Amino acid sequence: MTLTGLLAVSPARRAAILRIADTLKTTPLVALTTHINADGDAAGSVSALARLLPQLGVQARVVNPTPWPSIFSYLLGPDITDRTAKGSSALKGVDAIIALDVSDMKRLGSLADSVRGMKVPRIVIDHHVPTDEPAGEIILDDTDACATGELLYDFASVLDLDVTPAIAEALYTAILTDTGGFRYSNTTPRCHAIAATLLSAGVDPEEMYRRIYASVSTGRLFLLRDSLHSLGHDPAHGISWICVTADALERYEVSPEDLDGIVEHPRSIAGTRLALFFRDLGYGKVKVSFRSTGSVDVNRFAREFGGGGHAKASGALIPGTLEGVRERVVDAARAYVGELVPTPAE
Repeated sequence: MTLTGLLAVSPARRAAILRIADTLKTTPLVALTTHINADGDAAGSVSALARLLPQLGVQARVVNPTPWPSIFSYLLGPDITDRTAKGSSALKGVDAIIALDVSDMKRLGSLADSVRGMKVPRIVIDHHVPTDEPAGEIILDDTDACATGELLYDFASVLDLDVTPAIAEALYTAILTDTGGFRYSNTTPRCHAIAATLLSAGVDPEEMYRRIYASVSTGRLFLLRDSLHSLGHDPAHGISWICVTADALERYEVSPEDLDGIVEHPRSIAGTRLALFFRDLGYGKVKVSFRSTGSVDVNRFAREFGGGGHAKASGALIPGTLEGVRERVVDAARAYVGELVPTPAE
């Protein structure tokens, strides 16, 4: 297929984008938000849209449920208004809200109740599996998209908006991080085609690598060292797991974003079909990240614990102690994986 063919926008996506654009004609001030502890796709999508909307005559302000991740601080600038520190009060007076990279209202954290009560248009742009309570009614979603950043690229393309170097960096960040550096199964010919156009728009791939993957603190490495002591592996079922205690972040003066990528260590063990990352939040709840290889659908498994996400990557917030939740989830994982029939590749 030609580059033009790969970059063509599907009729369903185009229709959803045009509906959003029509709504934005009567919303001069929009709040942009994303899920708690924004990752690269979330931060990149918010940054890109905050710079695209003024081209439509729409003013944007960022109101996230948690502070902007420092690792992605390069995506901010004087042209982006970040009102996150003001909390829900920053949502007052906006004409619409756009939730990016969010499939479930609960993922808006401290903002969820305020967003539920808003009487303005609520728009969602996302690539996760839909849930029972989306964060809006006007929705552009497609699980075939490698990242929400891919949908934002299409938004710019359909509406003939200018992808400036800053917007290109934001979209490249979104796609690069959500595909694991173009290593995960969501890496498609189309996402490579989009990446090519973003490089042509001014993205420096070596600089992006340095910013995202080669700027870690010593505290992050100490955190990884300690977490590896908790590494568990069940070769009979192809399950591996790793844990982080409640005091670890404070001890090493690191932030939640420094936990990104830790789950890849148990996932990388030969024979692992399902990898688990347990993080004790310190108030009687444990955040669990589920990652899979092969045919294991972790979205379905995560739903057993009230979570969800993608077939290859999902999460859940589970009440209990770190040890108790770990034992319960690992036992359930053994039963879940035991019921599955391995594919020939596994």
